[in-house]
Amino acid sequence: MRIPSARGEVSSRLFALLESPTPDSREEFASAVGAALAADPDLLADDDLQLSLFCLYELAYSGLDGVADLEWDPGLLAARADLEAAFEQQLRALVPVPALPEPTADAVAALLFDQTAPSGGRSLSRYVAKQATDEQLHEFLMLRSVSTLKEADPHTFAIPRLRGRAKAALVEIQADEYGGGRPGRMHSAIYALTLRGAGLDDTYGAYLDAAPAIVLAACNQMSLFGLHRRLRGAAVGHLAAFEMTSSIPNRNYGNGFRRLGYDEDVTWYFDEHVEADAVHEQIAARDLAGGLAESDPDLIPDILFGAGASLLVDGLAAEHILASWEAGRSALRVPAPVRA
Repeated sequence: MRIPSARGEVSSRLFALLESPTPDSREEFASAVGAALAADPDLLADDDLQLSLFCLYELAYSGLDGVADLEWDPGLLAARADLEAAFEQQLRALVPVPALPEPTADAVAALLFDQTAPSGGRSLSRYVAKQATDEQLHEFLMLRSVSTLKEADPHTFAIPRLRGRAKAALVEIQADEYGGGRPGRMHSAIYALTLRGAGLDDTYGAYLDAAPAIVLAACNQMSLFGLHRRLRGAAVGHLAAFEMTSSIPNRNYGNGFRRLGYDEDVTWYFDEHVEADAVHEQIAARDLAGGLAESDPDLIPDILFGAGASLLVDGLAAEHILASWEAGRSALRVPAPVRA
């Protein structure tokens, strides 16, 4: 992924460090992070800090173009840890955790199904199905590309952190996400086909500059949970909630694109998730989350926290998009080109 445009002092100093890791650039970046966090920012809405955290995480994924392999650089890890601590603290303050269920798979699954039940309120997916314009559908695809072109990767970090029933369940879900060993059926590859079919750029990170802070936060929380063993319960809860709220919305998304005349190359991704995630939600609730709860009851609070964080932050990202469109404005942070 190319280095994106800076959004403030922290990301500007970070990119200068990545391009030229000198003692001065390291000191300036550390100072910028400290000053930004001392101001007690709202991280969910802070473009500069969410972009910085996203790019620091990217060093643990496929890396950044032209940047040395700095994944384990002590200074960068220290700064990432400071940003993560503030991010996690805010999430824990915002996410309500319900009364703990009995440490059985059935009890935990029942609570998760209750948490993720459709509310009947405002819905981005129903708006896409019934009302969204072609321009809005393109914005939707651009913003989803930030996380979906590396779909499954953040949760995969949790596989070696689990054992037994929960581990087998996570592997089963992820195997489907990666196309069962067939590259062309990987969900990230199918989404790239969707982008191309809509005339958009399928390059990973192509629309990162257009994504507002809340969209980056939704992606960053997955990396936060996946990259820390102590948060493996949150990673499991997040994936469970994600899978359990996927099937119906994806049916709506596919219908929205069909409504405007798009073919199967564009709708395949959404149609694939209607069927796959109807199966995945049962595995995720009972075998993944429920299995982990039975084997390690101490992780139940984090399982529920991860599920709640998924619902909260993904919901805020969807609300940003929906509110922008209803107000007659773009949901993109900056305009992004649509290819012919």
